[in-house]
Amino acid sequence: MTPKPEHGRGLDLTGKVALVTGGGTGVGLIIAKSFVEHGARVYITGRREEVLKKVAADVNGSKSSPDEGGEIVPLQMDVTSKESIRNAVHFVNRMDGKLDVLVNNAGIANGTTTSTFFPFISDKSAPEHTNLGNSLFERSTFESWEEVLRTNTVAPFFVTMGFLELLEKGAKSLGHPDQSGDGRETSSVINISSAGASFKLSMNSFAYPTSKAGINHLSQSMAIEFAVNKIPVRVNCIEPGIFPSELMGTRDELEKITKETLPGGFRPAPAQRPGRDEELGMAAVFLASSAGGFTNGTVMRVDGGLALVNP
Repeated sequence: MTPKPEHGRGLDLTGKVALVTGGGTGVGLIIAKSFVEHGARVYITGRREEVLKKVAADVNGSKSSPDEGGEIVPLQMDVTSKESIRNAVHFVNRMDGKLDVLVNNAGIANGTTTSTFFPFISDKSAPEHTNLGNSLFERSTFESWEEVLRTNTVAPFFVTMGFLELLEKGAKSLGHPDQSGDGRETSSVINISSAGASFKLSMNSFAYPTSKAGINHLSQSMAIEFAVNKIPVRVNCIEPGIFPSELMGTRDELEKITKETLPGGFRPAPAQRPGRDEELGMAAVFLASSAGGFTNGTVMRVDGGLALVNP
């Protein structure tokens, strides 16, 4: 049998255990499928257990043989509940005894009770735009801001800290000596931000880009603290642009949207199309694999240039 080329081995996730929050749909599902294709056993989490089970059945059932690639394992978890996170940690520990890759992907754009997205911010013809400050003050709520920040910025902190011991066990299983700092491999945390984190424009929502800018900062803070404390876990962040998801829309819808300037923006992304699954999935595979073992504390944009032309 011909051995795999060096670059193939570097991206191989065979034997690795990964967990993707919000892995049943959209960006999380793109990443989970990419991990499976490269051999990983992947827990996908979310609140809707029926969605997770259907995805697992579809992905696992699509393999030509049971030995082809990795597998999806559905695991119900609410990222905003410490008890739910704790239960998920116990389950993964009981089943696998380690975690090699954690992807903090779960996120929301609006509060469930009131919106944090207001088209009248950029629509100068809207009556609410006439007195913008008063309109935003009256229509915004502390509760909606708290919900967006709680899910997008705070939850990744709790999920990462909850799984940190298992991530350390993952690094040790790959040959990282205990606390010596000179091992060959580490475990990997990948936080999913948004191109909006780099916008200074509000794009009709102050809460959402603020929450994503927060996860960028949190990612780098965790990377630094883990490094100086010799915790063998790398932390990186991906800023996706427009990809099909429940949040953004279908690929057909996005094909039209991406050719136009987004509301509140300056220009469409130079690519003028939505991202392809492999463009995002392989970025995550790189950061999760030994090929990305020298990459730590980075924020990687995968947005077709959207943030370049919408500062």
